Amino acid sequence: MRPAHVLLAVLVAAVWGVNFTVIEIGLGHFPPLLFSALRFLAAALPAVLFVGRPKAPWRWIVAVGLVLGVAKFGLLFVGMDQGMPAGLSSLVLQIQAVFTALFACVALGERPSRRRLAGMAVALAGIAVAAVDEGASGPLGAFALVVAAAACWGVSNVLTRKAAPPDALNFMVWVSTVPVLPLLALSLLLEGPSRDLTALRALDWQGAGTVLYVAWVTTVFGFGAWGWLLRNHPASTVAPFSLLVPVFGMTSATLLLGEPVAPLRWCAAALLVTGVALTSLPHRRPSSEPRLIRRRPGREPLPLPARR
Repeated sequence: MRPAHVLLAVLVAAVWGVNFTVIEIGLGHFPPLLFSALRFLAAALPAVLFVGRPKAPWRWIVAVGLVLGVAKFGLLFVGMDQGMPAGLSSLVLQIQAVFTALFACVALGERPSRRRLAGMAVALAGIAVAAVDEGASGPLGAFALVVAAAACWGVSNVLTRKAAPPDALNFMVWVSTVPVLPLLALSLLLEGPSRDLTALRALDWQGAGTVLYVAWVTTVFGFGAWGWLLRNHPASTVAPFSLLVPVFGMTSATLLLGEPVAPLRWCAAALLVTGVALTSLPHRRPSSEPRLIRRRPGREPLPLPARR
């Protein structure tokens, strides 16, 4: 990758990591389901005018919109609203790589290698350590909601793989149109119209800024730039940069929100990042070794040139 492309990949990871701190700030201004609805509304409304018609079938757009937008982000925002720290949320959510591998095995018939199975075990050990840490300092129910959000993200990854959209940004923008009404309905039902109206009437520059950040910077710019990188470089080159997300997430939460990071949480972070790396990063077989073909008896096998 060119240095400029490396910087872009690091920037996207930083944007996604800081996003958890911004969500934490936004939850001080909005109820969680309303905040999530506003996020998708702001991401979809201006963008649909520029990306053109959907380039993927509507059944996949609706399915991913409901699972990713309503279920994953709804659970994440509610979990953080109920006390899950921003830095820990950015870390625990990475377990989605394990859920993706498990669901792909069931739905797509993809058999995980021994290395991936080992990675899943290491990542799950990290989740167990994180649960012990959170159980000693915070509500386990909120922790479970974020783990459930990671599972929904895994389902949406498998659905997106089945959809195989030709344009990642176009797909993400149209997916963002789906969760708006369901999330608004859930907010009115569970959070109440009076609470929603109070939050909207008290809207200030900081609240509006959090909505614009999670909508335009995280969703439109983040997914658009990531999709561009994946179109111009192998996935095995781009994917490792996603491991920087919890690094930026935990760092920004510590610097901006004052969240403490105990030694047990660093242990959980090391296990989770290692496990996710083993689970999600592809294994490259050496291509420089000569391959042999069989010859008729009495002749030595001849090496074939390595594939390029």
